Amino acid sequence: MRTRRQFLGEASCAAIGSTSVLSTLLNLTMANHAAAQGGFGTQRKTLVCVFLSGGCDTFNLLIPRGAGYAEYAAARSNLAIPEAQLRNLAGTNFGLHPSCPKLAEMFNGTGAFTGKKRASLLANVGTLIEPIPNKAAYLNGSVAVPKALFSHRDQIEQWQTSVPQGMQVLSGWGGRAADVIHSTLNTEQTGGFYMPMNFSMAGNSAFQIGQSEGQFVITGGGALSFTGASGNSAVLQAKQQLIEDSVASPVEEHYRNLFHRTHARITANSMARGEEFQQHFANPGTLNSQNVTNVVNNAAFPDHWISSQFRAAVKTIAIRQQLKLMRQTIFIEFGGWDHHAELLQNHGTMLGVLDGALHAFQQCLETLGLANDVITFTCSDFGRTLRSNGQGTDHAWSSNQIVMGGPVAGGQIRGTFPSLVIEGADDVGRGGRIFPRLSADEYFCELLRWFGVTPGDMDMVLPNIGNFYDPSSTSNPVGFLV
Repeated sequence: MRTRRQFLGEASCAAIGSTSVLSTLLNLTMANHAAAQGGFGTQRKTLVCVFLSGGCDTFNLLIPRGAGYAEYAAARSNLAIPEAQLRNLAGTNFGLHPSCPKLAEMFNGTGAFTGKKRASLLANVGTLIEPIPNKAAYLNGSVAVPKALFSHRDQIEQWQTSVPQGMQVLSGWGGRAADVIHSTLNTEQTGGFYMPMNFSMAGNSAFQIGQSEGQFVITGGGALSFTGASGNSAVLQAKQQLIEDSVASPVEEHYRNLFHRTHARITANSMARGEEFQQHFANPGTLNSQNVTNVVNNAAFPDHWISSQFRAAVKTIAIRQQLKLMRQTIFIEFGGWDHHAELLQNHGTMLGVLDGALHAFQQCLETLGLANDVITFTCSDFGRTLRSNGQGTDHAWSSNQIVMGGPVAGGQIRGTFPSLVIEGADDVGRGGRIFPRLSADEYFCELLRWFGVTPGDMDMVLPNIGNFYDPSSTSNPVGFLV
């Protein structure tokens, strides 16, 4: 099996994209999973990544109360949310932004979620290569740190690839997870039937591209159409055949590089699978005696474009059985969080949209009997500076993230919340750039353990995980799952 050292070394990016690595990966992991497959039972499982692109100011999402509030207010100055307006998080010394009453409901197990705590938060998490023991270690350069820390493009890529060394990596951690489990856990796909396990509601994402497996891009209306219309007329069939031939031909004629060849195969496969997917998506039928379309249409999603992605996600999860998928990932992207100005108004408005969308999404899953099969989690480029630039905040590092679903040990805040003192023990400079104590790898590893990635394959999916956690451990790295 390829080790973490081999993944990151040996001509790094060439090794990642080489045919020999692909062959080794497929051959060796098949044996590993064949032995372990019985341990995962027959439960269908879905991971839903909600990526808040732009860099969400999550230190104005999760806020200390009581004794810790004065420290927060001093650091945030004119951007501080009044303590009296915070949404209470029961059993903790923290509150949520006032725009998030429904997330507080899911955390506390109240309102529509009475008796069912479905949400928790992770504090002080970010991209890391290895643990940073203290501020001095960062400042004196004695630890390796991610490349281009405060760059949107680089940090989005690093959250999605989980390789923060700054290498050009052509695969994401969701895609590599598909590489090692799709063929061994999605065993209902027999007789030539094939459907990818990774679905993106937001175009192509690095997160879901693997070395052998790709993503299936859909929209709020379902599968992408290359014909511009749907139907079975002779004209449309001829048009579709011409498009398929023009895409499939270069696979054999020109695309010799593995990455390009894989990309072309994915594109052709997307067209081949589109019609089949759309049949089920357009008519999802009933699930646990509930009409799926009615449940989605009647849910109280916000009047906002992002809701179409969440609605499509519900339907895509509901048709997993028809698609013969025991495992599935879904990628949703909600952009616009780069609030260098007008933070108080715009950030609060967007948090209100996110709050309503997550709540309606989880309610749909509850109604359809899918709550225990789905974990939804947030990611973002980075956090923001604690210090105000006048009207907003600038690019920083550590952040706080949301995780929700039936398997989540709800009502908890995991991780070590940092000191918010400007130039204090956790601030590495520029007015409150907090360094993370919890690595994104530990966050992802806990999700992947639940999802079915075995300890033997974990360092292939998360090459740096061994720096933070022993994948063969019997306990979870963070503890936010039941």
